[in-house]
Amino acid sequence: MTKGVGVHREKLTSFELALRNADIAYYNLVKVSSIFPPYCKLIPKEVGLKYLTPGQIVYCVMSDNATNEPNRLISTSIGVAMPKNPSKHGYLSEHHAFGWTERKTNDYAEDLAAEMLATISGVKFDPDSDYDAKRETWQISGEIVRTTAITQSAEGDKDGRWTSVVAACIFIV
Repeated sequence: MTKGVGVHREKLTSFELALRNADIAYYNLVKVSSIFPPYCKLIPKEVGLKYLTPGQIVYCVMSDNATNEPNRLISTSIGVAMPKNPSKHGYLSEHHAFGWTERKTNDYAEDLAAEMLATISGVKFDPDSDYDAKRETWQISGEIVRTTAITQSAEGDKDGRWTSVVAACIFIV
């Protein structure tokens, strides 16, 4: 999992700089839907990068956001929910927001991934309850072993240059 931020007068270049900041600009990124594959493991970014070569086609779940409005708060996040049984799939969620803090965006993406996994695992919960109440229910059920998220936020450049944020989960096959 990785994240980055970039600022430039051109929107595309600010996105490129965010990808560079996240160390994934040198790959041909192919966005896929949000399934965390069975037997998949999260590894540190530094370890994962050793398995990739520039120009390689790399599958990812990515969320991005951008603004050229001075001081506007933007954020983006990828949430992950992994099942107790590693032979079953989990979920990844993408979320981007304007005006949300990094913490709020992070919690929302993590909650969204866990909620998607809970619904297919048969865990009963109140979808309108707050995140902590749902998390307690999921822990008691024993069906969800781990949830996490990676989030990037930034304030729009004070001079109106484009500010881009990106969060991604990169798949190494």
